[in-house]
Amino acid sequence: MTLHLLKLCVGCESIGDLEAWITERRAEAERQGRAHEQTHTTRMVPKRGGEIAGAGSLYWVIKGQIACRQPVLDLRPFTDAEGIGRCRIVLDPALVAVEPRPCRPFQGWRYLAAADAPRDLSRAAADGLAAMPEPMRRELAALGLL
Repeated sequence: MTLHLLKLCVGCESIGDLEAWITERRAEAERQGRAHEQTHTTRMVPKRGGEIAGAGSLYWVIKGQIACRQPVLDLRPFTDAEGIGRCRIVLDPALVAVEPRPCRPFQGWRYLAAADAPRDLSRAAADGLAAMPEPMRRELAALGLL
């Protein structure tokens, strides 16, 4: 059974901001001659990682709404220099916009069942959502119209 993660994208104003951050990190790695791998480091290792890696996605909450997702390729637990256990979530760098859905703030990450995950905007294209600018989608979702 597929399971997803839900995480706040602190500091991002839009999906475009997150895409720019990913592009910047990739360019920085290339300038330094390193291979780039899109990762996000967390404090806790998902106990249900077998249901996530290779099948699930990390859904990003931006400005109070679930806005996009990145497929999770792998989960790599490690211990940092201070002896604290952490986990690198290896992500596909491509962002997939999803139907915006309000989400309250929380700390860390949360599990998100596949049945509760918002649809990809590409699947909602018949509704015209994919063609709508992100700020308009965000505002309509906040008003409860999406």
